[in-house]
Amino acid sequence: MAKGAVTTTAKRGFSITRFFGNIIAELKKVTWLSKPEAAYLTGVVLIMTVIAGLALGFLDLGFTDLVNNFFLGG
Repeated sequence: MAKGAVTTTAKRGFSITRFFGNIIAELKKVTWLSKPEAAYLTGVVLIMTVIAGLALGFLDLGFTDLVNNFFLGG
């Protein structure tokens, strides 16, 4: 540390009001989506979820059929 430098790092306790004040201050810095952007992206997520669900469902049916017919001799 440099000679003559003064540091004042007093330890502060936890303050619930300061905590929520900091949260509000950070949320004001966020760039929020517009309603059309949010609606569009929600639609994209829903469509991709349905596609992934169908793909996994078909894979499950295929593996079930494979196990039942090939491995279990059904």
